[in-house]
Amino acid sequence: MLKDSGFTITEIVSRDSPGSRRRARSLAAKVGARAVTAHSAALDVGLLWFCVPDAEIRKAAFCLAEPALARVPANRVEVSFAFHSSGALLSRELEPLRKLGVAVASVHPLMTFVAGAHPSLAAVPFALEGDHAAVGLARRIVRKLGSKSFSLPAPRKAAYHAWATMTSPMLLAFLVTLEEAAAAAGLAPADARRKSLPIIRQTLANYERLGAARSFSGPLVRGDLETVAKHLAALKKHSGASQLYVALAQAALRRLPVKHQDELKRLLSVRGRRFNACPFDL
Repeated sequence: MLKDSGFTITEIVSRDSPGSRRRARSLAAKVGARAVTAHSAALDVGLLWFCVPDAEIRKAAFCLAEPALARVPANRVEVSFAFHSSGALLSRELEPLRKLGVAVASVHPLMTFVAGAHPSLAAVPFALEGDHAAVGLARRIVRKLGSKSFSLPAPRKAAYHAWATMTSPMLLAFLVTLEEAAAAAGLAPADARRKSLPIIRQTLANYERLGAARSFSGPLVRGDLETVAKHLAALKKHSGASQLYVALAQAALRRLPVKHQDELKRLLSVRGRRFNACPFDL
């Protein structure tokens, strides 16, 4: 997307292992760049962008800072800016480069990336944190990608990433637990996925257009205690689905329009106490 947006990519820097170098050569060929390692990289660019696992960011920054420091006069590198794309970690992970005068930032797209999927970044929000100059450059690049950005104070980075994790990985955990609930109704996982997608898509469309409260439907919004009790009984032998049902129902009591709240709270609290008392024997 950077190449398609008019940016020149000069080097793809990888680890010095056969698999990494092979993947680097493949990507470099697609974007017209050179495939290099930390010790062969020319670093004749304005920006380095680290797209590595969180635990490797600081080590990768050291790997590029040390050879740059050794070969560039006056302890300066050609690079002016460096980004990493961790949602959880701060820009200070790039401190080895910052010490060389490089302005650094964390630039995190709020999007999920998995093998076999190639999501567009158009209109995807990017969370930015770091040095003023680096954040300014990131904002311009994100805009050119057709995306949006917002500044994130460093103390809020962990909370931001917890929210981001809930929007996709935890959503998948919810969806796979739906399959457990569907099993109680006699549906196989693949069949459950097919049958649940229309209502899931409509719920998301309602949420986008109307907000949460006006999209809320079902027995809780009606305060239908009898139906909720039947649900809990039906899920009794499916502990994961039952626990999630209670947790989400309790969340609805706190944040959504629910009738007969006191009665529902008592009904759910009885079930919740049972989870706490014997979590491995439900």
